Amino acid sequence: VVHYPLFEYPPYSLSLASKMAEVVEFTELDLLHVHYAIPHATSAYLAREMLKRYDIKVVTTLHGTDITLIGSNPSFIKIAKFSIEQSDGVTSVSDYLRDETKNIFKIQKPIQVIPNFIPDDFKDHPASVELRHQCCNEDEKIITHISNFRPLKRVHELVDVMEKIADQSKVKLLMVGDGPERAAVERKCKEKKLCQSIEFLGKQENVADILAISDLFILPSENESFGLAALEAMACGVPCITSNAGGLTEVNIDGETGFVCEVGDIEAYAASVLKLINDTDLRQKFSQNALKISQQKFNADRIVQQYIDYYNKILNR
Repeated sequence: VVHYPLFEYPPYSLSLASKMAEVVEFTELDLLHVHYAIPHATSAYLAREMLKRYDIKVVTTLHGTDITLIGSNPSFIKIAKFSIEQSDGVTSVSDYLRDETKNIFKIQKPIQVIPNFIPDDFKDHPASVELRHQCCNEDEKIITHISNFRPLKRVHELVDVMEKIADQSKVKLLMVGDGPERAAVERKCKEKKLCQSIEFLGKQENVADILAISDLFILPSENESFGLAALEAMACGVPCITSNAGGLTEVNIDGETGFVCEVGDIEAYAASVLKLINDTDLRQKFSQNALKISQQKFNADRIVQQYIDYYNKILNR
């Protein structure tokens, strides 16, 4: 550990607070909307204290890792709780995350749930026939997984799922993303001789292109505060097979937009994949439902208006 003089190398939260205060003064803001309790809500609190004459309001949006991973670390509990409670308004991206926040930090103040929305790039994205031909044979169906390959994504289980269905259906699994578990999962593919059925694409800038050519999306996470990757798949009309972790069940509706399985239930994942691969009518029905629900419930105009209404509520309090 290298200790630097405070005046020479200020900690990130202090440097950010200073920048926030500078922006408030320059633009005469009425409200600061920050994302994540740590460090941004902490920095916003410091900026507001520096500029009390402006009566600046602070709205904090909780996304998940600030609560479930960082905030629940004993070293950060007090500062995370303080930063949340000092915010004039607090929102979370799911009912699950709101309830977890209240449970972990014993927060008494109201937390408004405003979900994530679909980026425009994912709305009914056109499928490229050429790209599909590059990724699979004509008689194969494509299953896609997108994540940061952290342990909680349980990506190794996807190899087990593919092992169970490889002899029963012609399927190609596209693994998009990179992270600490990728090397181990690649080794597992080689050990089980599944390299022809599983392809690792690494990080991709245009994941909407890949989702648009996919027949199914699969996400077996043990914890998800929301499940944005699943929502992006739904916006491209792709039925989802996900775990029942966290906020995923608020996005992927079991029996409507896909199937929901217990965390770690390989048999259930495999059965769900086979059912949708072999039942074209059901797959198309789920695809249409996914498009409809994603566009109605999670469209940008609807969610942005919720934020504007919330801003006005906080400013008029």
